[in-house]
Amino acid sequence: MNKLTSSYSPVHVIGGGLAGSEAAWQIAEAGVPVILHEMRGVRGTDAHKTDSLAELVCSNSFRSDDATSNAVGVLHAEMRLAGSIIMRCADLNQVPAGGALAVDREGFAEAVSAAIAAHPLITVLREEIRGLPPKEWDLAIIATGPLTAPDLADAIRAETGADALAFFDAIAPIVHADTIDMDICWHQSRYDKVGPGGTGKDYINCPLTQEEYNAFVDALIAGDKTGFKEWEGTPYFDGCLPIEVMAERGRETLRHGPMKPMGLTNAHNPSVKPYAVVQLRQDNALGTLYNMVGFQTKLKYGAQGEVFRMIPGLEKAEFARLGGLHRNTYINSPTLLDQSLTLKSRAGLRFAGQITGCEGYVESASIGLLAGRFAAAERKGASPAIPPVTTAFGALLNHITGGHIVSDDEPGKRSFQPMNVNFGLFPPLDPGALTRPEGAKRFRGKEKASAKKQAMASRALSDCATWLDKNLLIGGAATR
Repeated sequence: MNKLTSSYSPVHVIGGGLAGSEAAWQIAEAGVPVILHEMRGVRGTDAHKTDSLAELVCSNSFRSDDATSNAVGVLHAEMRLAGSIIMRCADLNQVPAGGALAVDREGFAEAVSAAIAAHPLITVLREEIRGLPPKEWDLAIIATGPLTAPDLADAIRAETGADALAFFDAIAPIVHADTIDMDICWHQSRYDKVGPGGTGKDYINCPLTQEEYNAFVDALIAGDKTGFKEWEGTPYFDGCLPIEVMAERGRETLRHGPMKPMGLTNAHNPSVKPYAVVQLRQDNALGTLYNMVGFQTKLKYGAQGEVFRMIPGLEKAEFARLGGLHRNTYINSPTLLDQSLTLKSRAGLRFAGQITGCEGYVESASIGLLAGRFAAAERKGASPAIPPVTTAFGALLNHITGGHIVSDDEPGKRSFQPMNVNFGLFPPLDPGALTRPEGAKRFRGKEKASAKKQAMASRALSDCATWLDKNLLIGGAATR
């Protein structure tokens, strides 16, 4: 069909996955033309099976659709408020999945492809972009995901620096700070070292006796593990060995590695030296999340919950993210991107989706949504409106572009890692925001945690609606 003309120059989007498709849609809905470049149809990948836009290569689940007390459900709701094409097509192709939103993967991809193809302001070009967008493109978004083609990946690395692009993602679990038992654990840096910005009490320490340590090692070795896909290879290197691989190398290996007890004194029992210690380091500026230092793992998710809750102080831990090790091309976004997802070294070039360091279908699509809105605003001569950090949009964007703490005590290691949206990324509630329900005899534990999530969800949706109402730039697309 003939595409409508516009007084605006086009924005170029590279990559037709969930993030790229959503970015293109948001730009076009703002009345700005888009050229969407997708290499599938010319060159395939090791994971994709079709040439459809927004093909789901793994699960067909978008996870929880509960917008009242689940962070990903809140993100679903915010995307719907913002006119997301990904959520529209997901809703139209939903299959039964209890409280989750799961889709018919073929129907979903076909629906997204048809909507993009039918939009009068979107042109899809099937071609491989082998380098960074040419300067004459002016405004562009790279949304090529974890399977970015080698030539483009090399170009990104040349622009951003040799250490700025990761090809394998070694992930340690992250724990919600308020679920750690501080009657067992204590705050202390090894040898009370005060690092840059530190206090000498920068880690949470979990002590293990010899019996507890041996039981933990046995469980690690016996735990159910995932394997690498054939095309991934086996990317082990000494800097990020999975914790269970270290355990297999000898019973005492962990005690002389990430679980060494040296330089630590149990504040609850100073006279007894721990046989081993698991350390957790603050992971975000809010102090709501802590990562398990050195605990990257290939244990399956169910096994991780069972094994890691054997650690004293983590018996009731809730995980914001579980561990893993897999191919996942992404950039070091906190140092490279500004708040509007623009590359600091090159005006007009944005990144979106998994390549920015978010994890999950809807997270990727939501960052595409934001990148698209920001690019449309810039094309129309306005300043991009950044969503409040109290929203799911803003919390995830903040993690990607600046909410993550960079570690100074592990030279040469990247500390920024991909993350699913979770309430640990949201700022704490204001004092007094939670009150005991009328007639309730107790208000603690699970009841209080549930009320906290509900309050955060309500605040997020209210603030998102206000943000969208104040920023009505999206709109004015040609009538179709």
